[in-house]
Amino acid sequence: MSLVGKKFPNITVDAISYMGDNLRINVLEEATKNNKKVLLFWYPKDFTFVCPTELHAFQTALAEFEKRNTIVIGASCDTNEVHFAWLNTAKNNGGIEGVTYPLLADTTRNLSAALDILDAEWVYDAELNDEILEGSNVTFRATYLIDETGKIFHESVNDMPLGRNVNEYLRLIDAYTHVQTKGEVCPANWEEGKEAMTADRLSTAAYLSQN
Repeated sequence: MSLVGKKFPNITVDAISYMGDNLRINVLEEATKNNKKVLLFWYPKDFTFVCPTELHAFQTALAEFEKRNTIVIGASCDTNEVHFAWLNTAKNNGGIEGVTYPLLADTTRNLSAALDILDAEWVYDAELNDEILEGSNVTFRATYLIDETGKIFHESVNDMPLGRNVNEYLRLIDAYTHVQTKGEVCPANWEEGKEAMTADRLSTAAYLSQN
């Protein structure tokens, strides 16, 4: 079930800073108490293959997110200790050394279960006469954009092999900020500086006649 338009779950999770400090982060509070947008992205596992490419891509774009009043937070179900070991592994050895945004360690899976992004399903086993868990029990590549009120204004979920396009999240933040500040709506393929529309039939007709 989509969570777009709803408040982000009010759940506090263990996390770690790039300096190795153990943290407790509540994503909803990060948005509302700091009056900032939040980009939260989930990846399946530390020390894997597509994942480090994404963490470095978000790091490369970090200044652009900060310009847009947006906090970036990464997340998986790995422990703080595994996160810190990966943070101290060189990039040329598959590590994420140089990443500076915090990483959630949702080892309890309380938040990822609330978001329903785990590759996991309970199924009945007749031989055991009990339910067993099938799947990897780690998260898909889910991404959430949360506004200053704690409302989710974008969510997307990629299957494990599919890396994300970081620039698309910058575009979505620009579009949502335009809606917030200008009261206009943003048409397909809109980018900062392009023409937007008012939400009425005449404005749509005028836009379509020119594009």
